[in-house]
Amino acid sequence: MDKPLLPRESGRFVAERSRDVFIEDAGVQKVAETLYDLRHTDALTASGWKNANPLAPAPTSDQGSNWVFVVDTMNFSFWPEKETEQCEVTYKGTTYTGYMTLCASISRAMEEGLPITDPKYFSQMSMEELGRVLRSDNETAMPMLRERHQALTEGGRVLLEHGGSFQSFISQAGSDARKMVEFIVEKIPSYRDVATYEDKRISFYKRAQILVADFWGMMEARGERSITNIDWLTMFADYRVPQALVYLGVLRYSDSLLQALKNGELLPSGDRREVEIRGCSIWSVELIKEHLCKLVQEKDGQVCNINSAIIDFYLWPFAKQHHKEMAHIPIHLTRCIYY
Repeated sequence: MDKPLLPRESGRFVAERSRDVFIEDAGVQKVAETLYDLRHTDALTASGWKNANPLAPAPTSDQGSNWVFVVDTMNFSFWPEKETEQCEVTYKGTTYTGYMTLCASISRAMEEGLPITDPKYFSQMSMEELGRVLRSDNETAMPMLRERHQALTEGGRVLLEHGGSFQSFISQAGSDARKMVEFIVEKIPSYRDVATYEDKRISFYKRAQILVADFWGMMEARGERSITNIDWLTMFADYRVPQALVYLGVLRYSDSLLQALKNGELLPSGDRREVEIRGCSIWSVELIKEHLCKLVQEKDGQVCNINSAIIDFYLWPFAKQHHKEMAHIPIHLTRCIYY
């Protein structure tokens, strides 16, 4: 079978043919100008990783990279069936929802003495054990426990076959971000985030890319600049960042798509409209980056060192911080293991 288009090429392919999602040049330029003004702040550095992952162990910790692997292997589908019924996890006096419930659960399990970051343990843990680790404070359980269990145990077995830790596993791909993503996708089935669009196989590789980006962020926080070709990564096509891109005027949905989302219609993974939302998100961030780098070149006379992953590290917390103002823009609802 032919290899799918890589994520950046997939984004462009979809954006050029999209029928329900459109990229607005004015929005692209406006966001690029906003980011230009922030170019010397922490908001646009790899340390944005730590802001998005405040519960992660210290980057110097041996458990750090395994924690990142455990979290990213189960990093999918946190949206609640009803806004009023959110899974919640309280850790160290703070109550978390969404993706942060997963981070809090894993850190809570470590504090309780469970070897949750040890592949020998999590490759063999039962679904009941994982259910206890991911337990909610309320009646609303974290969704897709069976799928999270399958992804985690499968991932753990792969790590054991490749040296017994995420660091030893990923080191076999060398230090190139593209090779790392491709190695993860080749070896771990749950990371194979592909679709078919207009008879073409395409890829998004959201979790594989974010796993490499998180690992890069952790290495940068350690002061180790050891991953090359990080600019190869795209944004991480999920359901929260597209909402922010619509809010910021970068993306526009057709009336029929907007109505379907407002009606709470579930879009199956691989649905044309879902693929268009994700593909156009990727390509719009590429255009933002291109425009931003042009501004840096023209105004500062410098080479731009802000990549798509860093722009995502800015957009995702932005979406969380502004969720009330963005409430009128529906997220797309897709239950799957890819995001």
